[in-house]
Amino acid sequence: MKRSRREIEGVSLSFLDVISCGFGALILLLVLTKVFEPVILDDTVENLQGYLAELQEQLEQLRGETRVLNRDMIRKDDLEEDTMALQKTLNERLASLEEQKRNLLAAQQLSSRVEDQLISAKQTLTEEMKRLLANYQHTLDESKIGGIPVDAEYVIFIIDTSGSMFANAWPLVLDKVSETLALYPRLKGIQVMNDMGNYMFPEYAGEWIPDTDARRRSINDRLQFWNVFSNSSPVEGITTAIATYYEPGKKISLYIFGDDFSGRSVQRVVDTVDRINREDDKGERLVRIHAIGFPVLFTNATQNNIIRFSILMRILC
Repeated sequence: MKRSRREIEGVSLSFLDVISCGFGALILLLVLTKVFEPVILDDTVENLQGYLAELQEQLEQLRGETRVLNRDMIRKDDLEEDTMALQKTLNERLASLEEQKRNLLAAQQLSSRVEDQLISAKQTLTEEMKRLLANYQHTLDESKIGGIPVDAEYVIFIIDTSGSMFANAWPLVLDKVSETLALYPRLKGIQVMNDMGNYMFPEYAGEWIPDTDARRRSINDRLQFWNVFSNSSPVEGITTAIATYYEPGKKISLYIFGDDFSGRSVQRVVDTVDRINREDDKGERLVRIHAIGFPVLFTNATQNNIIRFSILMRILC
């Protein structure tokens, strides 16, 4: 009896140990499960997305403000450049106007001095000049216009093509050539050369240009751009014209166009032309010389040349 009770008691204790351990394990599981319960992150993710969107919006706003600032800076730079360019243009125009004013004042002063010197030069003509002018008589003649005989059958233009003439007097030269030709309804021949003896139309060198309306227009057209070398001295042109084209019985007139005379000696030119354009038994010259002056130079360096040109042309004519 005693042995049987001892076995039942042992079994009961073991069962209680198992039951206790099982409950302990369950309690431990419940504790662990409660401690490591999953955290819900949905609200946090939504908050982060909203903050990111707000930052993105601020970034776009800053980019827009940056573009506006850059555009304003570019406009400001352009405005400054335009202002500087306008200021430069105004300064240049002001300087040009001041220069024109100074030139005008200088021209007025020089014109007055040139006029005084011309009067003085006329009063102090050399004996040789007086001799050459002794036979001049002012007569009324139907064959003359403005004192210039227009009964010539052939006309030769000797034109100063120097830089001063081409730059300052050329439109007036074109007008005067046309007006001169208009004095002669029809000629037997025309020729155009510069004061160096260079021909406007080389194909007519040594020959006469036929006088037709088309040829007169051609002379005017070519003259507009005819700018060949010149030494501002008509000696070569006069010499070439007389030596090449003079023939007994032909009425030839030379028209000399120029603004100044840069040669060394007026008297030397007079002597040279006097020797070539010699007088015949009746006291008439081989050719008749006329001159048209274009006083377009008004500087101290050229005023003497203007006076010398005037004196030279007066004697030759």
